[in-house]
Amino acid sequence: MGMQVQVQVKQIGPSASEGKAREHTAIMDRPEAKGGENRGAMGGEHLLMALGGCFMSNLLAAIQSREAAVSDVKLTIGGTLESAPPHFSAIDMNVSAAHNDQALMEKLVTIAEKGCIVANTLKKSVALSITLA
Repeated sequence: MGMQVQVQVKQIGPSASEGKAREHTAIMDRPEAKGGENRGAMGGEHLLMALGGCFMSNLLAAIQSREAAVSDVKLTIGGTLESAPPHFSAIDMNVSAAHNDQALMEKLVTIAEKGCIVANTLKKSVALSITLA
């Protein structure tokens, strides 16, 4: 049996909610143009950030464990939004970093992808591509 991970989400306004994981919180809301108060990112944006955060933590761990000369790591993540029902049909993540060994950096990206819970979950329902700049 797998380990259970749990978060809580509660309403904090007419369109806003607060998510809590352990002692950490995140506000979610709709933009004003969609009837919200723009108090936080939308859920879909949090999904993309969750992918980035999960991937980044695995990438940084791989970099640190190998004492690799990599710095200034950045991710740009975009989702192709479809409708009826609304969903992401594709998600593209671009990885950039200051490094001097392309082969090692490609290996580190592969390690991070394999270790990322969010990427492994999303791959089952969305076209997910991860590229290194």
